[in-house]
Amino acid sequence: MVRTRRQEAELASDLLKKNKSGLVATPIAVTRTRSTGGSSGGSKNKGQDGDASTSLLEEAFQFSDLNQTTEEIDELDDDILESIGEESATIVKGVNAIIIKAVKLQASDIHIEPYEDHVRIRYRIDGVLVTEKKLPKDVITSIVSRIKIMCELNISEKRLPQDGRFRIKMGNRKIDFRVSTLRTLHGEKVVMRILDQSAVSLELPTLGFEEDALGIINKVIQDPYGIILVTGPTGSGKSTTLYSILVELNKEDVNISTTEDPVEYELPGINQVQCKSDIGLTFSTTLRSFLRQDPDVIMVGEIRDGETAEISIKAALTGHLVLSTLHTNDAPSTVHRLLNMGIEPFLISASLSMIIAQRLVRKNCPHCIAEDETAHNKLLSMNQDDRGYDETKFKRSKGCSKCNNTGYKGRSVLYEIMVLDEEMRAFIAKGSTSIELEKMACDKGMVRLRELGMKKALAGITSLEEVMKVTIS
Repeated sequence: MVRTRRQEAELASDLLKKNKSGLVATPIAVTRTRSTGGSSGGSKNKGQDGDASTSLLEEAFQFSDLNQTTEEIDELDDDILESIGEESATIVKGVNAIIIKAVKLQASDIHIEPYEDHVRIRYRIDGVLVTEKKLPKDVITSIVSRIKIMCELNISEKRLPQDGRFRIKMGNRKIDFRVSTLRTLHGEKVVMRILDQSAVSLELPTLGFEEDALGIINKVIQDPYGIILVTGPTGSGKSTTLYSILVELNKEDVNISTTEDPVEYELPGINQVQCKSDIGLTFSTTLRSFLRQDPDVIMVGEIRDGETAEISIKAALTGHLVLSTLHTNDAPSTVHRLLNMGIEPFLISASLSMIIAQRLVRKNCPHCIAEDETAHNKLLSMNQDDRGYDETKFKRSKGCSKCNNTGYKGRSVLYEIMVLDEEMRAFIAKGSTSIELEKMACDKGMVRLRELGMKKALAGITSLEEVMKVTIS
């Protein structure tokens, strides 16, 4: 028997109203959007115009209380294991439980991975992947099909990658999920990025920027033109920092336009454009259009090539404030990354205003924090043993139920900020090396990533392990 989506939702609703796990309350609204490109044939139920299509599906799960409790999470474990089966309604329930548990644990990603004899469910929590469950191998097809239906992907296409999105409403919260499927040796792997704007504070102080850094950033972003770059590896919080700056700049008399791939958070009052490379809507083409839209502030999701870099620099030189990201290891090496893209030194020196290089470190759980008895050995391995640190001040949480026994809860930013003055601009125009530029920046007061990491470790905010993991000496 082939059921319509409405019939499937009604069946799931009836089933879950009988469930004792507390998943029933009021329905969750699921908004599903079509694949946004870079993949296979997309939905067979929609037109070919490429625009995002949305429909409302009444799903049958919701928690009345979204605060994390051990008892509720244990119930979700039972739901995941007991509800995965052959019937479509129980698959709905099992997938719902996987999603809800991830939200309650404040995970950023869900990984559903098929292997030869099992399916592994992993959550990325505070930047670290944690295995949650292993399920029977024969459920993977049903799970993947259910997720594809939620974001209206082509369920018959199992060979090529597909990308899509859907949104759920939980109480007063709207949570977006960015979905990617990829065929692996033993079946299709699914990764869902969780974009919960209510769980992310888009304010620079709450991200971990200290008062002196906030003063520098707030001063530079008031400049009418120039380029501000946020650099670091994938997952280092670059987009969140940019969004926080945009929120600070978002005023009634300021026209802000952004080009992103993908749009992670919707910001009221800001003109956000989703790039679609399959139809030629790239960063560079969107940037050219922005310059005819009377912008004050432009945000480019990422400078990926020389063309985008060149247009961004020209926009800055013609009176616009441009914000973007770049993949570099530290602030001084950003200049040479632009040089490698073919940008002339005099253009870089004339347009670049500030570079923020950053990393994220996990914060010690305040409920189980204790003195780090191995601090001396860690300082030796970091070549920091001769700095005269008071080793009793370094902390390391032991792990408890509040932090899921990891010892960490939440993350904080490490950063180094390089603001270009006239002397540094002349230095860049002459063709200085990254090492020379770094020395000059440090002489002018730039604090390196590791320095700030050691400061936060001494304050008990994070551990020495985290500082070692994300910084180099």
